Amino acid sequence: MLCSLNRDNQSALQYVKNYKPHAEGQQVRILLHGPVGAGKSSFINSVQSVLHGRMYTLALADNTSDCSFTKKYTTYKIQKGGPDSFYPFVFNDIMGLDRNGVPVDDVRLALQGHVKDGYRFNPVSKMSNDDPYFNQCPAANDIVHVLVCVVPADTVHPIKDEMVKKIREIREEASSLGIPQMAILTKIDMTCPEIQGNLKKVYLSRHVKKKMEQFSADVGIPMNCIFPVENYHNQIDLDSDVNSLILSALRDIIKYGDDFINLKKSNDRLICFNVA
Repeated sequence: MLCSLNRDNQSALQYVKNYKPHAEGQQVRILLHGPVGAGKSSFINSVQSVLHGRMYTLALADNTSDCSFTKKYTTYKIQKGGPDSFYPFVFNDIMGLDRNGVPVDDVRLALQGHVKDGYRFNPVSKMSNDDPYFNQCPAANDIVHVLVCVVPADTVHPIKDEMVKKIREIREEASSLGIPQMAILTKIDMTCPEIQGNLKKVYLSRHVKKKMEQFSADVGIPMNCIFPVENYHNQIDLDSDVNSLILSALRDIIKYGDDFINLKKSNDRLICFNVA
């Protein structure tokens, strides 16, 4: 984990900008989930800001409510170059996993590609297969290729048992589908005074490491799959250290998603070969 924060900043940016899936028209679908107020929408906005080189708001976010600001299953594309050109990866944002949040069954359906964009979540009722937003026949681009749990460092310990149970259930479903899983630890600047104003110390911080270890023990995500970041939330200008953490996480998210796509295609070809 110990590394120089800015050592590969430029290479990470170039990887993201140059990334192209092997199959024409393929895109990496990234599903973000986690507690209310964890920073899922803010992470999407932060990625957009880094890639555009200026502050940008694509996903609406709200840090003033205990209720999930995101109500619908929403797909976010990031523009690249002209108005009809986009990066070959998309983010999906969902309701928080709290008591009155998205049902775990709906997340399972989303992982399998059965939830259409715009579906409005109902905390007390899971999606039915006769719902107009139910996708009966998901295509390769509809399924989720990497699952990312977003948790805030300032509240990650202790996580309520109910939240841990939901995250573990979702992880088990993703694992059964072979979908890789990662975690993003947000709000590190708000929980660790020693790195406030100096994010270069993030991987030297015992406090951040302890938070990561506790979350890893709670939900089972390996330490090398947990990335600490500071989202842009009250800054006016971009910061190279903030960018570095976001790019490091984004690069590995894309790599994991790309590996899953390639593995799935290889397995599909193998099945077809055996059937033939």
